[in-house]
Amino acid sequence: MFSNKKMKPSIIDYSLQQKTMNSWIHQADAIIIGAGAGLSTAAGLTYDGEVFHEHFSDFIEKYHFTDMYSAGFYPFASLEEYWGYWSRHIYYNRYETHTNSTYDDLFQLVKDKDYFVITTNVDHQFQLHGFDKQRLFYTQGDYGLFQCSMRCHEKTYDNKRAIRAMIHAQKGMKIPSDLIPYCPICGAPMSVNLRCDHRFVEDEGWHNAKERYEKFLKEHKQKRLVLLELGVGNNTPGIIKFPFWQLCYEGTRCGYISISLDVQRIPDEIQSKSIIIKKDIHEVLLDLKNTSMLTKHTER
Repeated sequence: MFSNKKMKPSIIDYSLQQKTMNSWIHQADAIIIGAGAGLSTAAGLTYDGEVFHEHFSDFIEKYHFTDMYSAGFYPFASLEEYWGYWSRHIYYNRYETHTNSTYDDLFQLVKDKDYFVITTNVDHQFQLHGFDKQRLFYTQGDYGLFQCSMRCHEKTYDNKRAIRAMIHAQKGMKIPSDLIPYCPICGAPMSVNLRCDHRFVEDEGWHNAKERYEKFLKEHKQKRLVLLELGVGNNTPGIIKFPFWQLCYEGTRCGYISISLDVQRIPDEIQSKSIIIKKDIHEVLLDLKNTSMLTKHTER
């Protein structure tokens, strides 16, 4: 649909963008949030830095890991050490996280609107900050779920109790052998429900969320719809970015807002219906919240 020859950046005064964004969101019949890793990064949830060094110093010393993301691909020699690492990774990114102002500001911005969220993030931040679970579609999995590593069946399992047990019992970077999770059907080792290859399990909950999202799109496609894309990069553009472009192109009353620190280029076909901002998401959401509060106060 879109030609690479017609791609160009959108450059405009930020104060004008801010006013336009506030107007779009205020008047919207519905808002779809498309969230990538850049949103959690803006919220301070990083895979390197202080938290990484505080909780993984032994793994860093032994393997010279530089961040949690790349460490997750390391071929550990035993399942005891594999889960020694991954139990910490899951615990500190899923169960030991706290509320933060970035996600809270986003929720305050859309909580009174008809909204839906599609995200490639797996850190549970949306539910932690009050977003309705029935309005969320986690396309790439959830740190809080186990699945069969061989995908012998399409079911996932809550791992909170198991992960906490691993955290408390591990010694010397390893968990006890009797805590290693195995598939109750085929006996293969369990893995984390993350989309890494063709063995990713799309369970009943995943399909139900997908159906709710598709129904939301169908019902709101031709209404005053705002597509709010936050921190979405170009690693998997086919999940959020390209479909948002298509929705914006086809929707007669649809507006596309993309906020990211990365340089972004968009098709000419949707240029007039797009707002592209190269700024910190945390700062932009804070500005939007303040502008929205001022608008509501003025209307009283």
